[in-house]
Amino acid sequence: QVQLVESGGGLVQAGGSLRLSCTASGRTFSRYAMGWFRQAPGKERESVAAITRSGSKTYYADSVKGRFTISRDNAKNTVYLQMNSLKPEDTAVYYCAAGVAGEYDHWGQGTQVTVSS
Repeated sequence: QVQLVESGGGLVQAGGSLRLSCTASGRTFSRYAMGWFRQAPGKERESVAAITRSGSKTYYADSVKGRFTISRDNAKNTVYLQMNSLKPEDTAVYYCAAGVAGEYDHWGQGTQVTVSS
């Protein structure tokens, strides 16, 4: 029902910032909760942040609290992940996902974030 495309990844120095964007196709974007996940080399995929349909409630993994901010612009069919104070352990492929009731059924292709020390 929806296709997701991430952008904004890249190579940054520790302490730097990146903003990831995820743009969705279709007319039903505002009906989906959105989330960001990441998978680092040798590790399982983990939830990073999530946001409700209206953007009124957010969730963050403990490892990124205070550094990352998730937001959405339903008029633009876009969800963002502002990443500040990046650490080498943040290096991963970051995925955007959409779903309802806490279950994500639609996934983007992923964008690589690499943080050098």
